[in-house]
Amino acid sequence: MKIFYDFHIHSALSPCADDDMTPNNIVNMAKLKGLDVIAITDHNSVKNAPAAMAAGESANLTVLAGMEIETAEEVHLVALFSTLESAKAAEDIIWKSLPPIQNRKDIFGNQIIMDENDDILKEVDRLLVTACSLSIDEVFNMVKGLGGIVFPAHVDRSSYSILSNLGFIPKNLNVSFVEVSKNISDINGYISGVSCLKDMKALRNSDAHTLGDISERENYIEIPCCDIGKIFDFFRQNTI
Repeated sequence: MKIFYDFHIHSALSPCADDDMTPNNIVNMAKLKGLDVIAITDHNSVKNAPAAMAAGESANLTVLAGMEIETAEEVHLVALFSTLESAKAAEDIIWKSLPPIQNRKDIFGNQIIMDENDDILKEVDRLLVTACSLSIDEVFNMVKGLGGIVFPAHVDRSSYSILSNLGFIPKNLNVSFVEVSKNISDINGYISGVSCLKDMKALRNSDAHTLGDISERENYIEIPCCDIGKIFDFFRQNTI
C-alpha cells in the first residue's frame, strides 16, 4: 500500500514558521493535499505535537511527534518518535542542552504553543533556533535509545546539513535514510551522484514553514497500512 507522507513540517512554535501554521491548519492542508501521514518537527521542541496529533485523530490523519534537532556541529537532524511520551523525553534532554538565550521576536519571530482548537496557550521565551550541546553521535544514540528514528535533514543544502558542515556521513552512525529537499526532482540521480550516499535511501520532505509549502501527494513509502507501528517497522527493516 502506498502511504503518502511529509515527515518534516514546522508549526507556529518554530519562530521561522508562519503564525498560521496552527495544528488544525496543518492537518487540514495535509488532508487537502491527499497525504496519509505527517510529522510535526519544530526546532528542538515537541510542544505543539500533542495538539497536532489530536487534530489529526479528529481528521483521520496520522500525525507523528518529531523534532528538527540542531546538534553541536550545527547540523540539522530530523527525529521521529512512535509515542508522545518518548518525544517528550527526548525534548527534556534537548532542552537541558540548549543555551539560555532569550528569543527576540522582532528578529526571529514568534514561538507559539497551541491547543487542539488552535487557541494560544503560551509563547516560548527560550530561543529554539540554536544549536544544542549534544553531538551528532549523541543525538543519534539518544533518539534510538528512546525507540525513535533519526536521519540527516536536507543533505543537499549548503548550510545546516551534515554534508555541508562535515563533508561526509560518519560510518559509525549507520545511517540508512537521508532527507533531500523538495527541489531535488531526481532523487535517485542525486543519491547516486554523491559517493557517501550511494547505499542509502532518500526521503523527500517539505520542511514546510508555510501552509502552501506542505508536500503534495507525491512521496510515499510502501507498507501494509497507515499505522504508526508499521511506519516505524518500515524504517527499522530498511536499516543498513
